Amino acid sequence: MFVKSKLFFVNFNNFKNKIELLKEAKLGGLDAQFKLAPKMRLNYDVDKIRAKNPRRAAVLALFYPNINNETCFLLTQRASYKGTHSAQISFPGGKIDKKDKNLKNTALRETFEEVGIKDSSIEIIRELTDVYIPPSNFLATPFMGFRNEKPNFKLNYEVENTIEVLLKDLLNDINISSINMNTSYMNNVEVPCFKLNSYVVWGATAMMLSEIKELLK
Repeated sequence: MFVKSKLFFVNFNNFKNKIELLKEAKLGGLDAQFKLAPKMRLNYDVDKIRAKNPRRAAVLALFYPNINNETCFLLTQRASYKGTHSAQISFPGGKIDKKDKNLKNTALRETFEEVGIKDSSIEIIRELTDVYIPPSNFLATPFMGFRNEKPNFKLNYEVENTIEVLLKDLLNDINISSINMNTSYMNNVEVPCFKLNSYVVWGATAMMLSEIKELLK
């Protein structure tokens, strides 16, 4: 199953041809996410999350073709700052604003603000399972979307770099690993991760990618 899905989704035309099926397919939910979740995240059930009254946020997993018509998706490296998620790898996104009609609008607005991609060029595929982020007390809603051409990125101050990842690399199990982490909120902790384009992707972003990977397989 892995080999077939990997080879099929390499070509962006094939990816687009399966979008209607992706819209209807059953999500893996927490079972899929927890395959790449840090142990600290496993301590939070629905009741504990609700009691924390988390702030709402949304992110966008954007798929597009590269110059070889291979399916890619976008990750960003956050700028360094004095905060919880400094320099981490993530999807474009952020907290909901009063002017946003809904969380989908939040994801699209933040994508435009952070990397300069207009929402008119993006088609949303579907909403994925919410991810709770304990260190910053956010409940983030991921959305999958696509556009038909590679974007011309225009970064704002929140983003250090854009990272173009081949979808076939996400689908390849060899890129699942673990790493010992030291951060402002945990020390000497082994966490599961994806290693993509020489970047370590862990935490909430890895959990989202794990669900996307299960959906595509």
